[in-house]
Amino acid sequence: MKITFSPPYIDDDVISSVEESLRSGWITTGPKVKELEEELERRLGVDACICVNSWTSGATLALRWLGVKEGDEVIVPAYTYCATAMAVIDAGAKPVMVDINDEMTLDVEKMKQAITSKTKAIIPVDLGGQPCAYDKIREIVESEEIKSLFNPENENQEKLGRILILSDSAHSIGAKIGGKNIANLVDICVLSFHAVKNITSAEGGAICLNLETFDNKALKVWYKMMTLNGQTKDAFAKNQAGAWRYDIVAQGMKINMPDVNAAIALAQLKKYDYLLSERKRVYELYRKLLGEYHWAILPQQNIPYIQSSYHLFPLRINPITESQRDELIAELAKREIATNVHYIPMPCLTLFKQAGYKIEDYPKSWDTYKREITLPLYPQLSNLQVEYIVRNVVDAYYKIMDKDIKVI
Repeated sequence: MKITFSPPYIDDDVISSVEESLRSGWITTGPKVKELEEELERRLGVDACICVNSWTSGATLALRWLGVKEGDEVIVPAYTYCATAMAVIDAGAKPVMVDINDEMTLDVEKMKQAITSKTKAIIPVDLGGQPCAYDKIREIVESEEIKSLFNPENENQEKLGRILILSDSAHSIGAKIGGKNIANLVDICVLSFHAVKNITSAEGGAICLNLETFDNKALKVWYKMMTLNGQTKDAFAKNQAGAWRYDIVAQGMKINMPDVNAAIALAQLKKYDYLLSERKRVYELYRKLLGEYHWAILPQQNIPYIQSSYHLFPLRINPITESQRDELIAELAKREIATNVHYIPMPCLTLFKQAGYKIEDYPKSWDTYKREITLPLYPQLSNLQVEYIVRNVVDAYYKIMDKDIKVI
C-alpha cells in the first residue's frame, strides 16, 4: 500500500472551477479573486481579506504597512518554517527568536522576556493547526508595563499604540478559540494556500485585517493597490474598454493572486466544513490507535474552547534519538509510507547560524525536533490506510529499538 504525505484535494468541483476561469478569457487577478476574498471575509467574520501569491509576501506587506525598518525587532518562535523569519528580514527588521512550549507553540513567558523598546510586532505560529495562547499574548501586549516600552515611530504605529499581533496562521484556517476564528483574535492574520495546506490555490495566501482602531475596509484598498506595484487600478479594471489610464502612487510589491489560482481555493473553501471534518476523523483515529503506546506523545487533543484545524499530526516519540527517528522515517519510506518532520528549528539552518543564532538557546525546540515525525493527514485517507500507517509505525519503532538494544 503506497501512501503519499500530503496530496492536494482535487475533485470535479475544483477542476470545473479552474476550467471556468480558463474559459472566461481572464486568468490573472479578477472576479475569482474577488469572490474568494469575500468568501473568506464571510467565513472568518472579518471586514477585509486580501489574496496574495504566498504567506511570505503577505506577512512582508503587513510588516511594511506597519513601517518596520532596520533596527526594529519582531518576535518569532524558533520552531517554525523559515518563512516566518524571512518575512521579517524581507521587511528590513530583525527576527528575535524565542523557544516553544509543550504544545509546540510560542512560549508566552519567554516572549514577554524578549520584548524590548525595539519590538514592533510578534508573530505567533499556529503550528500544525493548534492555536497559540492569544488571550495571554494580547493581555501582555496590552498591559501598561509593555505598552510603556512601545516606541511608535510613524502614524500607523502611533494609532495602534502597542506591539502588533500578526498570526502566522499558515496551518490554521478553521481553528478556533472560544468559538472565534483566529482572525478575530489578532490584529492581522496571514493564511497560506500553498500546495500542502488544508486549502490550496497551488501557491497563495491571504491577509486578514482585524485592526480595531483602523478602518479595515479602507485599508483593504491600500493593500490591494500595494499587491500590484502600487498601481491605482487593478489589471482587470484597467483592461476594460476605455479604462486604460492609471497611476503608480507608492512603491508596492508584485504579489497579486491570479484568478486561475483563486479558482482552486474557492472550490475547496465552499466545502471546507466537510474537508475539516474528514481531517478530524483521521486525526482522532491516529490518537485512538497510538494512545495505547507509552512512547507515543500525541499532539494536543481538543479541549472544550480550543479547536484545531487538523493540518498536521506531529507525533513525538520518547524514548528515541535523532538518528533513530531518521531511521524510522527511512524504514517507513521502504514500506512506501511518506512521512515528514515539522520542523528543523531555524537556528539549525545555515542562514541563521551564520547570523549568530544558536540552537543551544532553544532547548525545547531542539528536543522536540529530535523526536518528531509527522504522519500523513488529509481527507482522502481511509480508516484502513490510517490503521496500516499506525501498524507500520509501531512495527518499525520496535524493530529499530530492539536492534539498538541488542547492539548495546
